[in-house]
Amino acid sequence: MYDPKDPNANIPPNPYTRRWTAERPSGVKGGEPKETRTAGPVKAAGGVLVGLGLLLAKFKGLLLLLLNLKWLLYAKFFFTFSVTFLISLWAYALFFGWKFALIFILMIAAHEFGHYVAFRNYGLAVRLPTFIPLLGAFTAGSMPANAEQSAYIALAGPVTGFGVSAACYGLGLYTHEHFWMAAAYLGAFLNLFNMIPVPPFDGGGIAAVFSPRIWIFGFIAFVVAALLLHMPLLFVLLLGLIGLPRALAGLKGHYDPAYYAVAPLRRASVGAWYLGTAFGLVYLMTISRITVS
Repeated sequence: MYDPKDPNANIPPNPYTRRWTAERPSGVKGGEPKETRTAGPVKAAGGVLVGLGLLLAKFKGLLLLLLNLKWLLYAKFFFTFSVTFLISLWAYALFFGWKFALIFILMIAAHEFGHYVAFRNYGLAVRLPTFIPLLGAFTAGSMPANAEQSAYIALAGPVTGFGVSAACYGLGLYTHEHFWMAAAYLGAFLNLFNMIPVPPFDGGGIAAVFSPRIWIFGFIAFVVAALLLHMPLLFVLLLGLIGLPRALAGLKGHYDPAYYAVAPLRRASVGAWYLGTAFGLVYLMTISRITVS
């Protein structure tokens, strides 16, 4: 019967097989069989196998780490990030060219990694950013403990985006190239637009620390901005359908008071960060636009 614990023990011995052995096969008289006359190469191969076995035994901890399911999960997240990043890069390059598309998508990535780092700082589970061609990107993470955490996680994106846009402006001043000024203006505009106080924008998460009723104002501001900027109808409908139910819920006062119970001083801190970031982005748009002209 086959014993899964020791399969070799159940194989009948055969002295004339090509299996290597260190002893003379039992029952064989006289000289060695022809099959065992290649003992030199076979012993060398056995030595290599023994050496590999020792290396595997020495680094078995590393192998177990690499084979851990958690690492496979991280590999899956990284694969999703890299594939969606490259597809989005290709899509933007079709419209803006490779140089501007690369800078543009790196600015989006910086914005999303701002959210990613904020999630991690609060000890929350989070995935690497996922890019949506021609629509931006998003970072999915665990539910924050309260509205204050949610607000700062949402703020981390525009704050990081402001820093990257300001760096592009600095490069424009140093190189006197309009390309970097245009990148600074576009980056500042996109981050400012993302601060409109209505879901799914970052501003919707920030406004929740004060009152979800602000979402209805943000929804109106989004529609007006979309019309003035002649945004594609599909983009307006997509984000409008996402934000409208939350705006109506906020208008009716449907929210959990315990979730949004934040001390007044902490509300003021979030508000200061929000207004300061928005002012910085508006100012950056102004000076980069004047310099280009």
